Formats: sequence, structure tokens, C-alpha cells
Amino acid sequence: MPLCSRQPSPSSGGRYYAVVHPPDQGEDWLGLFDGELPIGEIHDWVVRPECGAVVVFSGTVRDHAQGRTGVTALTYEAYEEQAETSCAKIAAEVRERWPMVGRITLLHRTGRLELGESSVVAAVSTPHRPEAFEAARFAIDALKAAAPIWKREEWAGGEDWGTGAHPITNPADLMSGFSDSTDADSADSDSAGSVPR
Repeated sequence: MPLCSRQPSPSSGGRYYAVVHPPDQGEDWLGLFDGELPIGEIHDWVVRPECGAVVVFSGTVRDHAQGRTGVTALTYEAYEEQAETSCAKIAAEVRERWPMVGRITLLHRTGRLELGESSVVAAVSTPHRPEAFEAARFAIDALKAAAPIWKREEWAGGEDWGTGAHPITNPADLMSGFSDSTDADSADSDSAGSVPR
């Protein structure tokens, strides 16, 4: 089964959106998609018989951003080839640091998203919960630091790229427990070589 198929959305005015599917083989489900992220299916896919812990992080669009109230929507753009390469590097780094990881999912939406929609998912399975929490935290933080994905915010007073972009980071250079200091889902930039968050 392909990772996504194109289907018309009833509310899209005839536009087509990707319907996201898990991979038929392999232990990593990585990518960028313009369709709804299937949170339940992601959870079910990462479950493995040898893994007693699953952590699923889903970042959603909220109604405020750094210095902006009344946010109504976000539009994500990405340098797709590099973002997908970044996801693969992050998955490899997760497996290097936590060799017991069963499956990993790193999926990010592109296009316009409304309040409450999931924009990004990081999920992992491991035999025990401490490693699952640590690996999932590292995966989402590394994705925010390493993938060239930009966010444009819409709010009552207008629209613009978010604030707080930072240079793209190599996932191998991030420390465990790394935490992005910017306000998640509230900062972006159209600066070349910077990751919006």
C-alpha cells in the first residue's frame, strides 16, 4: 500500500488531499502529507508484541502564538526533500540512542490547518515506558530543530510568518532531553536556513 492516496475532500471545493497510510514494511513511518494525520492508526501501527510502551505526541493548532492572540489557522510549507531526509536522520539517531525502540513515526502536515487540527505526530514503541517517553521527546524536539518546515500564522490582525526561527540543527548534535526554547507552534520565519517554530 502506498504511504498516501489522493481522494477528494467533501469540504475542499473539489481539491484533493492525501489520505495517509502506514508503510507495508519497515519499522519507520516518516513523511510530509497534506492530509489529516490518522492519530489512532499511528498508535496502532507502532504497537509491537515485544514493546509494552507506546508514546504518541500530537501537536495541534492553537488559538495563540508568541505575541499574537486570536490565531485562526496555520499554513505549513516545507523543503520536502530535506525535511524527509531530516526525518530519516532523526529516526536513525533515535535508534542509535535507544536501540530497544520498536517502531517510530514522524509525520508532519503541510498546507493550511484550522484550529485543533494535528500538525505533527511523533510516536515510538519500546519495551518499557521511560525509554518511550525519552525517545518520543527527543524525536519531536529534533524534528522541530532539524527539519526545514515553515509556518505562516493567520490571526485577527493579519497574517505573517511566525517569530523565533532558529538555524537548522543536525539531529546527532542534539543532547538527550533537548527542549526547543521557542514557543511551539507560534514562531516561524521565511529566512533561508532557519526552522520556524
